[in-house]
This record gives sequence, C-alpha cells and structure tokens, in this order.
Amino acid sequence: MERGKETGAGNFILLGFTDDPDLQSLLFGLLLSMYLVTVLGNLLIILATISDSHLHMPMYFFLSNLSLADIGFTSTTISNALRNIQMQSRVITFAGCISQIYFFIVFGCQDNLLLTVMAYDHFVAICHPLNYMAFMNPRLCLIMTLGSWLISVLGALPETMTILRQSFCSNMVIPHFFCDLTQVLKLTCSDTLINNIVMHSVKIVLGVFPLTGILLSYSQTFSSILRISSDRGKYKAFSTCRSHLLVVSLFYGTSLGVYFSSVATSSSRISLMASVMYTMVTPMLNPFIYSLRNRDITVTLGIVLSKMVPLRESMDACLI
Repeated sequence: MERGKETGAGNFILLGFTDDPDLQSLLFGLLLSMYLVTVLGNLLIILATISDSHLHMPMYFFLSNLSLADIGFTSTTISNALRNIQMQSRVITFAGCISQIYFFIVFGCQDNLLLTVMAYDHFVAICHPLNYMAFMNPRLCLIMTLGSWLISVLGALPETMTILRQSFCSNMVIPHFFCDLTQVLKLTCSDTLINNIVMHSVKIVLGVFPLTGILLSYSQTFSSILRISSDRGKYKAFSTCRSHLLVVSLFYGTSLGVYFSSVATSSSRISLMASVMYTMVTPMLNPFIYSLRNRDITVTLGIVLSKMVPLRESMDACLI
C-alpha cells in the first residue's frame, strides 16, 4: 500500500451513517433530539443535587459527577456528527481526531470509575450502615471523585500519545461517525504492536479492574441483603441499589457489545449501531433511570422546574 501522509498532516474522512440526503435530514433531527434530551436531563440532575441540601450526600455527589461525565461523553461524539451532517462535510482534521479520541477515553474512563465508586458507596451503606458517615465522609468522597478524574485524564494519555508516532496510508477513511481508536489504528502503515499493547493494558487497568471491584462490592452487598430476616427489609435494601445496577448493566452491556461486534464481525454497520447504543442511548437513559426510581430526586426536580417557569415568564415580560 502506498505510503501516505505522515502523522500531523492531512485529514480523516468520517463515513458517518448514510449517504442518502433525505435520511440525513431525518438523522440530524433524531440525533439533535437525543443530544438535547441527554444534556438537559443530566443538567437537571446536577441542578437538583446542588440546589437541595437534602441531596448533599455521597450518592448524589457521585451522581452529579456521573451526569457531568455523561454530558462530556455524548458531546465528544454527537456534536461533531451533527456538525458534519449540517455542513455536509465528512472531514475531520488530524488534531480534531486525536482530541476526540482523547476526550472519548477520558469521559468513558470517568464513567467507569464513578460507577465503581458508587458501587462501593452502596456496599458501605448496606453492609456497614452504622459506620457509613465515618467511611463516606466529605473529604474521602472528594478525594475519590478528584482521583477518578485525575486517573481518567492521565489514563487517556498513553493510548492517545502512541498514535502520534504513527504514519498513515493514503486511505484515510474511517467507517464510523467519530474517530474510534481501533478504526484509526487500522489505517496506519506503521507497526501497531506497541499501540495494541498499550491499548489492552489500559483496558485491563481502567476497565477490567473497576468492573472486578463492582462485582466484588455487589457480591458482598447481596450477601448482606440475603441475611436480612424480613422480606420488607430485603426489598428496601435492594431498592437502594437497583438504579445503579441498571445503569451498570447498560454501560457494560453496551460497551461489551461494541467490543464483541468489532471482534466477531467485519461489518462496520453492526459496530456502528453498537456504538450508538454505547455513546448515545446509555447517557440519555441514565437521568430517567435515577429520577424515575428515586423519590428525592423526582421531588427536587419538580421544585427546580417550578422555579424555572416563573423565571421564564418574568424574562418574557421584561422583553415585552
């Protein structure tokens, strides 16, 4: 294959979803709607946890950070896809592609680590309720949250930096709607052994280890729940972590779907659909899962929204 432009020069071409102009218009409306619902839903969760003092608890503090990570995770991919459809352009610069890969990994790792921290929070709440506030004090919660952000920011660097040493062939076409790391590596003319070693090492450290922590936490949690004598007590204990369990199932289910679809089949269409579930649907559903199954958040969201309506009416009156 002909040696192409060196790293740092040239642009990538994102094939996106479809070439049909009519379908692109429909797709733009669908993606924009999903993006707005995702951003608005997660912003409301953040506002609710900030505005209500009753929600100034470790679980809601972690939830607000998860919502922030979900906004960044979705914005990294959907915003560029929307721009490409609107501008009728599929071009993304090398710098833009590298930046997208980096922030995609950052927010994906942050979701992963926060879900692990939240699993530990449920473990302490159910297995050590009397010592909960001692274990989950504000200082420790802040350290765990800042630590997860720091690990995500630093952990995304090795995978991203190794791409800078690569040179690319003349074919710079990515069969995806965003710069997926595995797809980009397929376009290189250089040896990708080091890249693959780094990529799989990071996946083990920032993917497998947190998942193992979640499984261990819930094994202890379920063991404690089964030891509760009353059925009502068991139901109450389980209800405190069912929303988190559902979000964990969605996150890891879709991420494993992306991984196995890329390994088991060469069809870019199947891999693309799996990525849509992972990057768009899961962050969009998370606010609904937590708000609909949590009375405290539902009530607070109602109060926040009721305050926003008079504010909007007063602003309209001033404009008139």
